[in-house]
Amino acid sequence: MNPTRPLVALLVVTVLATATAGGLLRAGVGTGLLNVDAGLFGRAAVFHAALMLSGFFGSVIAIERAVALRQRWAFAAPALSGAGALALLAGATGTAAWLSLAGAAVFVAVHAALLKRQAMTHTRLLAVAALCWLFGNALFAAGRGADAPAWWFAFLVLTVGAERLEMTRFAPQKPAAEPVLLGIVAALLAGAALSPWQAAAGGVLFGLALLALGIWFALFDVARRTVRAKGLPRYMALCLLAGYVWLAVGGLAWMGTALGWPGRDMALHALGLGFVFSMVMGHAPVILPAVAKVKLRFGARLYLPVAALHASLVLRLFGGVEDAALKALGAALNAASVALFALVVVAAIVAARRSARRAPLAPPMGREQAEAELAARLAAARARREEAGGH
Repeated sequence: MNPTRPLVALLVVTVLATATAGGLLRAGVGTGLLNVDAGLFGRAAVFHAALMLSGFFGSVIAIERAVALRQRWAFAAPALSGAGALALLAGATGTAAWLSLAGAAVFVAVHAALLKRQAMTHTRLLAVAALCWLFGNALFAAGRGADAPAWWFAFLVLTVGAERLEMTRFAPQKPAAEPVLLGIVAALLAGAALSPWQAAAGGVLFGLALLALGIWFALFDVARRTVRAKGLPRYMALCLLAGYVWLAVGGLAWMGTALGWPGRDMALHALGLGFVFSMVMGHAPVILPAVAKVKLRFGARLYLPVAALHASLVLRLFGGVEDAALKALGAALNAASVALFALVVVAAIVAARRSARRAPLAPPMGREQAEAELAARLAAARARREEAGGH
């Protein structure tokens, strides 16, 4: 086992906890207990977006890619990114920015190495996503932090888009699906690039691309078929489909914000919580066994934090539009949902270990294997129906 993994994992957990506390302070939760204007939690509130989007999500994805590459040097990406987030919390803003930029640069090098192994559309798209993280961190280092979130969100949604594009090869697909996706990606990148110079036009284009991407997922993702299955595939599909709805909502809110409407909180958190955390919750049961080398027993209890997250997000983003108390309550319940998910995952790991003592479990099924097997079953069922219809 790589000795840097536990340290990097501790960095990531620390960043998530402090970034969450900062987000709660921004939403008006706990301001009577903590000073939002000074100290660790004050900085966590000020730099909430950078900590969560780049420091946490960026580091988590970098860990997954380092595991995939199987080269120790690749773990420098999450290590540098996590260290940058800690430096930001410590008040060393300049050092933090350059550490994060260095981490993203290593991350791009990781994708260059992965491209040499497998040069396909989805791996190229992952490399483009890595460049988006680098651009966002470069803007932050240059003192243009207000322009960085668009690139950070582009990094996250393109990463998901690339991974879901990879999954579509396991199911019958329309020829136009991939070209349409690439056109949406081009619009997303153009919107991010244009926003610093033409805020309204760039923001509308960026939001429109997010909306289109949500529709693309809903039309072409294999989750439309796996949602009819049982067990883990159904759970994953429901998380993904719910996330795609929030992606579309975030796109609409991003367009509205660019046009001057008060929708910034909805845009940022429909994407960051509704979309990205839905992806995290959906993929965790297959990503954790591959990355952390732990077994996880799937159970219906995993649905509880997912339902809580989406319900609390509705309360926050719609009920809290004109009611600060509802917004704060929704934010607190958002954080509680994420904490509940962590507890449920730990319980599932403990349950798997107890079961292993009684009877060895089968090796954990990877994401590709799970979805490929289900897609094969669906294709076989379709063939049987067509054959029956032909006779």
